[in-house]
This record gives sequence, C-alpha cells and structure tokens, in this order.
Amino acid sequence: MTENIYPVFDQLLDRSAREELLEQKACCFWLTGLSGSGKTTVAKGLEKRLHQMGYLCMVLDGDNIRTGISKNLTFSAEDRTENIRRIAEVNRLMNDGGIITINSFVSPTKAIRSMAKEIIGPDSFNEVFINASLEACEERDVKGLYKKARAGEIKNFTGIDAPFEAPDPADLEVRTDQQTIEESVEDLLHFVLTRIKKSVS
Repeated sequence: MTENIYPVFDQLLDRSAREELLEQKACCFWLTGLSGSGKTTVAKGLEKRLHQMGYLCMVLDGDNIRTGISKNLTFSAEDRTENIRRIAEVNRLMNDGGIITINSFVSPTKAIRSMAKEIIGPDSFNEVFINASLEACEERDVKGLYKKARAGEIKNFTGIDAPFEAPDPADLEVRTDQQTIEESVEDLLHFVLTRIKKSVS
C-alpha cells in the first residue's frame, strides 16, 4: 500500500512562509503530568492569553482527540501508544501550517514522549512538566477517576497502579500544587513567548 503513496510536501508552501504570514514561530508545547495536575486548565489559560496577544494556537487534549481522531482506540498499552503517535502526527501537520500547538496529555512514560518528540521534531518540541503531588491530584479528583481507581473500577490508572515517569529534566516545570492557576499560566506564558516570537529581519 505504501508504495502507492507519494508525499507532496516539497510542492507546498514551506513552513517558514506560513510563519512569516502569521508573524509567529510554530512550536509544540507538550504538557505532561498526572491526571488532575491542572494540565488542561493551564493549557486553556495559555491559549486564551496567546489569542489575546494575536497568536494563532490550538489546544489538543484527551477530550477533543478521543472523541474524534482516536475514538476507535481503547486504553490498552498498545492503543495508548497509538493515540500519542496520532497526536504527534497532528502536531507536526499543524506546526507545518504555522500553528502553535498546546498539548495536554498524561503521556506517562519517557519512551512515549520521546516518540512524540521524534515525530514532531526536536526543534519544535517543548516538554512542560505540570507537576502536582499525587496527594494534591487525588484531593482535587475533579472527574472522580482516582476514587474509581482506588476502588478497582479503573485498571492501570497512572499514579495508582501504573507508573508515571517524570521528565528529567523538562524544558519547564510548573508546580501547580504550590501556586495558583493564574500564576502557573503566567509562568508558562513567559516561557512560551521566548520560543514563538518571530524575529524581525
């Protein structure tokens, strides 16, 4: 099948032309951390701030991926890896289109994040550790997932009966259990602006 596929990327406008039009440098910001650490809340807060500043960006998280491009996948180890592969491919396409991507996924292992980085490209990939203790995440438990995991209703739940491998180090670490969401968004925004500002020639 693949022998009949002919990529046409060399015939399209290149990424720099789109970045020039949008006056921004397209990057991927990959927020990893335990469920309940505040990844999606911080990601949406960042998206709002960047939009207000005139940047074109898009948040990708479990809800908008699992109800669309990955709706046919389960939560088995194999399907979780495939989910991240698909997300990374979407990121690469969006970055090639000049769009800044903000990702919110547990992505618990170094190997799975390394795969995403390889697909997206090391020059575009920025790993952000949204760090909150397991105790803090369980206390929040907005979706009731930890309670179900402790009761044995959810198997292989990250942080309970499945491991989370923290980045060592991440490009940025944000301690959401030690500061407010607003402060966390500001920390991330400051970091992001150093990566996405298009230099004026």
